[in-house]
Formats: sequence, C-alpha cells, structure tokens
Amino acid sequence: MKTRLAASLAAAVLAFAGANLAQAAQVSGAVGATSQGDMTYRIGLSFDWDKKWLESSTGYVTGYWDAAYTYWEGGDASGAHSLSFSPVFTYEFSGFTYTPYIEAGIGLAAFSKTDVGDQRMGSAVNFEDRIGFGLKLPGEQKVGIRAMHYSNAGIKQPNDGIESYSLFYSKGF
Repeated sequence: MKTRLAASLAAAVLAFAGANLAQAAQVSGAVGATSQGDMTYRIGLSFDWDKKWLESSTGYVTGYWDAAYTYWEGGDASGAHSLSFSPVFTYEFSGFTYTPYIEAGIGLAAFSKTDVGDQRMGSAVNFEDRIGFGLKLPGEQKVGIRAMHYSNAGIKQPNDGIESYSLFYSKGF
C-alpha cells in the first residue's frame, strides 16, 4: 500500500510538472539536519505562479509549486525516503540588488516508513509545513535557509513528527 501511495504521488507530481513546463522552472538542492541530528538531502523541482498580489513599494506576494524527493538518514537504522508536493507563498521585498524574500507553505508528503530516525510518525502520509527566507540572485538563482516540519496533525497515533533545518540553492532554467 505504501509503495502504491508513493507511486501515485510521484505520478501526480510528474503529470503536474509536465503540464507546467511552459512556466519558469527551478531545480533545487538542499542539505539539512533533523532535530535529532540526522542528515537530510533534498532535490526538488518548482514552478513559479507568475502572479503578484498586494504590490506596494515594500514588495509583493507571489508563490510557486514545489515537488521534491528527500532522503532521511536514520542513524543506526536504514534511512527513509519521502516525496512531497506543496504550494508555497513568498513575500519578495522590493528595492534591493539581491532580492530578499520570506516563504511559507503547507503541503503533503508520502514517506517510505512510519519511523524516521528516532521519530515515530504514525502514518506514511504527513503534512509538510515550511517557513524560510532567502535571496534571489542574478541568473535565476536563489539561496536560503528553511525549517520544515512533518507530522500527521494528530490524525493517527503516534504523531512524533520530525523537523528538517536546511540550506538550499536553486537555479532556474
């Protein structure tokens, strides 16, 4: 069942990506650590919404769709894998050579295991909450830092949840 769920999520992400290739796409990579000290490695593909809201002299709200694969090291145990998909809102500040921004989003993630490191997730499908900040650089590049939390929101017990704190880089193509 977990394999079928992960395959369904992967198929949905790929179908979505194929339907949006005309939009500006970015490939990203991130290296981070969990609250328990295990490493995380993430690769992702995102598509800008190409919309702006609440424009002012300070900045504006925009966003992107984010699909990613994450490898979670497991300490003494073997690692876990997850596929995730999230809408992410950003606020981009105006008037800077390198544009600072903040981001926040809530999406879904399918894990290969219900135990990730020392954390007992309770279910393979979890919510992905994120907050972060970064800089947009020339050449459609971004760098930044993110905090991401995964849990099932108490739908099933146990619900230890897990966090990943990471540095990321992305490049548009």
